[in-house]
Amino acid sequence: MLIAKNITKRFAGVTALNNVNLELYPGKVNAIVGENGAGKSTLMKILSGVHTQYEGAIIFNGEQVNFKSTKEAEKAGIAIIHQELNLVPHLSIAENIFLGRELTNAMGILDTAAMNAQTRELLKKVNLGMSPNTPVAKLKVGQQQLVEIAKALHANAEVIIMDEPTSAITDKEVDNLFTIIDELKAQGKIVVYISHKLKELFLKADHYTVLRDGATIASGEMKHISQNDLVEKMAGRKIIIEKNISQQVFSDPLLQVKGLRLRNAENSDSFLVKDASLTLHKGEILGLYGLMGAGRTELIETIFGLHPKSSDGEIWIDGSARKMTSPARAISAGVMLVPEDRKLQGLCLGLGVRPNITVTVLKQLEQNGLFLNGKKEKTLTAEYIRQLNIKTASQETLSKNLSGGNQQKIVIAKWLAKKPKVLLLDEPTRGIDVGAKSEIYKLIKELAATGVGVIVVSSEIPEILAIANRVLVMCEGEITADMPVHHANEARMLSHAIHKN
Repeated sequence: MLIAKNITKRFAGVTALNNVNLELYPGKVNAIVGENGAGKSTLMKILSGVHTQYEGAIIFNGEQVNFKSTKEAEKAGIAIIHQELNLVPHLSIAENIFLGRELTNAMGILDTAAMNAQTRELLKKVNLGMSPNTPVAKLKVGQQQLVEIAKALHANAEVIIMDEPTSAITDKEVDNLFTIIDELKAQGKIVVYISHKLKELFLKADHYTVLRDGATIASGEMKHISQNDLVEKMAGRKIIIEKNISQQVFSDPLLQVKGLRLRNAENSDSFLVKDASLTLHKGEILGLYGLMGAGRTELIETIFGLHPKSSDGEIWIDGSARKMTSPARAISAGVMLVPEDRKLQGLCLGLGVRPNITVTVLKQLEQNGLFLNGKKEKTLTAEYIRQLNIKTASQETLSKNLSGGNQQKIVIAKWLAKKPKVLLLDEPTRGIDVGAKSEIYKLIKELAATGVGVIVVSSEIPEILAIANRVLVMCEGEITADMPVHHANEARMLSHAIHKN
């Protein structure tokens, strides 16, 4: 139904796509796979009218098309759920879903009741129990992702492109999404599925296309390829990620949290974090698991000083009590946070790689107390680009033009430059390919080996099991389990995430 022929796209001298060819089949889930920076999102943006200037041809339903805008692509029947969410934060859920296609009555006045009614039905489909009037800014990343899915379903498109649709939603919501995908397949629609979660691809995809370094490497039916072979085609090398079976014992406490509570801003009688207590040792990697809404993000945000007016409890660093009344106080105590939403909270997207990495250490780079020492700044940036293998044309490349994996490495680099004692990582590999994941896992382990204490929040159990020395599980704001990683497995972790023990 849709064919891309010899698609080439360049950005400021960098070739993002080089003669890419793609065939998409109706009634099938078509997986597009590749490492970060392989060109997957760029290709999808061309198909959906985001990028309008390119070389090559797109054939849709037997006719060549060249969309001038996303609106043209939507009108033709192509909708996209972007990896990096594309919602207007200060509009409601309903207003976001109907943006640009609002319903009006006979007098030309917005028919709010009709839009809200249709939104409620869409939210039921994606199992999001929110009011249509809820501002998107009040939603967590995972909830926003469900709104994006609802928005695409509303378009009633022939081609639905899902770019990392499950990167921030729970297993239950993934099952619901898979039901929706089955319905779309039954209707003969094209589903384009981009995901770094290979388990999902082998569960749902019928056909695959591999991109590497902007070029088409291979394509075929999923039933004819193994996971190891697919990963090798994506990366151009063998990559194996296994469970951490270390039984290393840590005895030197670094971070101690005692009776930490965080009140719900919308209901002062309830708590998002309830009497949480934990100990993180020097050199230890602590994995923090829980379903959406369990309070994982709220716990580490509170440790980082983001909610001083709504929280109470004790935080100790190196045996000294600390009042985390602001992120600045946390940073001065050696506690750094890599947030879940790297674009909104972790990066200055309009700045280059260099200022994003050095922003945390400007005082150290001063010359005569007045100016930045440019040579020092460039040397420091070059060191972290090398150490973290950040793929960028130069230190001045704008962060917004890099792949998700490389953006995440920049956020980590800016805190490494600050020499953290405690590093808090919230979903550090969300939307990142298997190759970049293995690099970040290696980096976390190397960091811990120097004595840094690391807390990794992740919704992926295999990720927790691969890197953690010890596992905490949260359910409804409480820590319900604390176990060494060699005692942890998927069934045990899920039982504590669902049922309090």
